[in-house]
Parts: sequence; C-alpha cells; structure tokens
Amino acid sequence: MIAYIEGKLAYKDHAQAILDVAGMGYEVRISLATFSKLPAEGEKAKLYTFQHIKEDAHTLYGFLDPNEKALFMQLISVSGIGPGTGIVMVSSMGVGEIRQAIVNEDVRAIQSIKGVGPKTAQRVILELRDKLRKDELLAKAGVDTVPLARAHNTNRSEALSALVTLGFARSAAEKNLDQIQQRHGNDLSVEELIKFALKSN
Repeated sequence: MIAYIEGKLAYKDHAQAILDVAGMGYEVRISLATFSKLPAEGEKAKLYTFQHIKEDAHTLYGFLDPNEKALFMQLISVSGIGPGTGIVMVSSMGVGEIRQAIVNEDVRAIQSIKGVGPKTAQRVILELRDKLRKDELLAKAGVDTVPLARAHNTNRSEALSALVTLGFARSAAEKNLDQIQQRHGNDLSVEELIKFALKSN
C-alpha cells in the first residue's frame, strides 16, 4: 500500500493531480478541499494516499490533510460506499461538517450529498457515529487519533531527532512539535519546526 507520495506537482485540476516523483508521474484522484490547498504547478507537494485495486484498474486517491484521508477511510468502510462516493462526500462537505453531521445524526445533511440516498445516509451514521464520538473524546484528551499522519511526517521526525540531540526531553519535544503543527500546519520544513521549537522555550 502506498501511504503517501511526495514530489513535484506536474498538473492539477478539480478532480486529479499528477505528481512527478523521480521522473515518474503518479495520477491521483483528489477532493475539492485538497485541490483548493495545492501549491502551484511545478512546486513540491505531498499527498497522503489510498490505493484502490480492482481487476480493471489501480486508482490512487490523495489528500493534503491526513484528517481528510482518515475520514475518507472511515466512510469507505461503510457498506455501500466506495472510493468514488467517498471522494464526492469529502468534496461536498468539509471534514468537520461531515463529522458533526454524523455525530449529531443529521441524516438530511448526509443525504444532501450527491449519490447518497436515505438508507446509505442512515447506515453511515449508524456505523460511524460511536467511532467519531470516541475520536472526539480522545482528541479533547490530547490523544492522536490520526497516527498515520505523524508516522509519515519525516520533517517532524527529523526535527524531533535534532531537538533531542540538542538536549530536549523527547516527550517535551514531541508535545512542543504537536502544538507548533496545530498552530502553523503540517507543511513546515525541518528548519522552521526547529526554529519555532527553540523560540517557544
């Protein structure tokens, strides 16, 4: 499974992006939210991906925000929702809006998405509501509910190693980097992460 792809953005439109990685172009289906946040063509980009394999096709779906990928993965775990419908869902509503609609059991909001009927909307709520409520509680308690994002965030890992080498306690450095990324986003360079960490101490 391809967890993420990082390379030069060769092409983008509202439905797909092509990333050039060492001369190989990866065509990736994307959501509108990801399209709106992508850099200009020719710039470097990183997409968290899901690879869908069928007999007649291998399709990559990509997301700039690991939280969006996590929600997409939860949606397609529901019977009757494939990746095509999943990408339409995260394109139609924001991650927070979909999560809120599911937690609040708002069938009408979920049903308003193209291709999602009343039975499917009810199934989404039934199958995901408790999981999302649990995620909310864990997030409030400071527990990372999207570990994939951190596991593959190489800039964060390098910054953490550097801070530990500089004499910071690992647990304190991890907490500090979490706060920096929540405040400034996940696209900071290693140098920027270290500078922010040094300034905040």
